[in-house]
Amino acid sequence: MSIDLIKKEFEEAALVLQKFVEEGENFEKIDRASDLIVASIKEGGKVFSCGNGGSSCDAMHFAEEMTGRFREDREPFPAIAIADSAHLTCTGNDFGFNRIYSRYLRALGTKGDVLLAISTSGESENIVVAAETAQQKGITVIGLTGKKGGKLSEFCDVEIRVPHFGFSDRIQELHIKIIHTLILLVEQKTS
Repeated sequence: MSIDLIKKEFEEAALVLQKFVEEGENFEKIDRASDLIVASIKEGGKVFSCGNGGSSCDAMHFAEEMTGRFREDREPFPAIAIADSAHLTCTGNDFGFNRIYSRYLRALGTKGDVLLAISTSGESENIVVAAETAQQKGITVIGLTGKKGGKLSEFCDVEIRVPHFGFSDRIQELHIKIIHTLILLVEQKTS
């Protein structure tokens, strides 16, 4: 019984990946997103990232690979995951959970920066508000979404959507592959 469940999980993951691969425009979007990140870095900008739950972990993983290293020894890239627990709890308590990311961007974001906004549904209000705030400040928004893209898709300069309508873990599995590919491209395009 458990072997059948395991096999089913991997087969479903393979199908979601295959569907993403078949939509060739996804590769163009990833390439375009990496170009936007590289252009920002070369002009002295920085890259913020944010998400909720597992997507917050993905945002932190993105930032640490950018400031540390992915595959190449190189200079660190200016990347910040909006994940400081003191900021999140203070802002959430004083201004509401929907403003925890936007307030951080208002404080530290500048025109020419990039925001990597991650939401499997595209409907997370705090992520949508962050993307809207970013656009108001002249910060480029790259969205990683799933399902129909949600409200977040309205505020993205580039939206990379995983075409899956089931549980969010399938979407997150592709989000981390997209994140790794973005970092790989940024490393190659800046070397």
